[in-house]
Amino acid sequence: MRALWLREGRLALREVPAPEPGPGEALIRVILAGICNTDLELVRGYYPMDGIPGHEFVGRVEAARWAPEWVGRRVAGEINLVCGACNACRAGRRSHCEERTVLGIRGRHGAFAERLVLPFENLHAVPEGVSDEAAVFTEPLAAAAHVREQVPIDRGDRVVVVGDGKLGQLVARALRLAGCDLLVIGRHAAKLATLPAGVCSLNVAHAALPAERSADVVVECTGNEQGLAIALRLVRPRGQLVLKSTYRGEARLDASRVVVDEIGLVGSRCGPFAPALQLLQRGEVDVRPLVHARYPLSGALDAFDHAARPGVLKVLIEP
Repeated sequence: MRALWLREGRLALREVPAPEPGPGEALIRVILAGICNTDLELVRGYYPMDGIPGHEFVGRVEAARWAPEWVGRRVAGEINLVCGACNACRAGRRSHCEERTVLGIRGRHGAFAERLVLPFENLHAVPEGVSDEAAVFTEPLAAAAHVREQVPIDRGDRVVVVGDGKLGQLVARALRLAGCDLLVIGRHAAKLATLPAGVCSLNVAHAALPAERSADVVVECTGNEQGLAIALRLVRPRGQLVLKSTYRGEARLDASRVVVDEIGLVGSRCGPFAPALQLLQRGEVDVRPLVHARYPLSGALDAFDHAARPGVLKVLIEP
């Protein structure tokens, strides 16, 4: 089968053997896969990888020897593959399994290929009313919606999302459902223009930041130190600062400010898929404005170049 291979920061199209599902696993034909910032950072050296990247996908089950009822279903898949036996798994913290592999990131070939394999326990059936283009957003939307599970956000709370990229856009779409006073800060007019009605925006290229210590909750989604500094500046004493970014290398943080102002610091990574699929099924989150381009797998190198351009949101690969 054809696949996009990443090794030592270089991407190349290869012919590779089709994966063979093991016990408890399904063989899935990939319909669409999305390029996210983590994929771009992997190319830049965020984490050493020798394999097939890609973790945002929608596909159709082709073979399921141990659970034939899955054959033919459209599915999205959770990306953490867990052992089920370590301390974290036994305590119910499965996404933090001590022995986990991660689809398309660590120890498991990913979705930029014609086929992949995942355990049945990682699969979620995509509802009939959800399009392929919407379903491919299940994983990042689950991560975005996870913020509301970690931090209470009530109607009228002053909430700021720092970052107008793919993740910031999804976080804003999820948080607006809380009825909070929501502001998205970015520096790309075209991106900010895609925000849904009722969400305020501020372009820092043309306007001053809000008053310091003025937000109850700030969610940092930029992936850079400048965004982190802005987020810390805006959160009020005893407010909540949610970090959604992963950083290549180390990021500096004014720890004294965190201590003196008693700021709650929350790391936020993956989220549950079922609520995300319900948001898509009910039409409460519209992801269509975020799709900028689609490429066949044969054009995957061009797709990555496109995804890395300033101002671009989601680029999809269609095997």
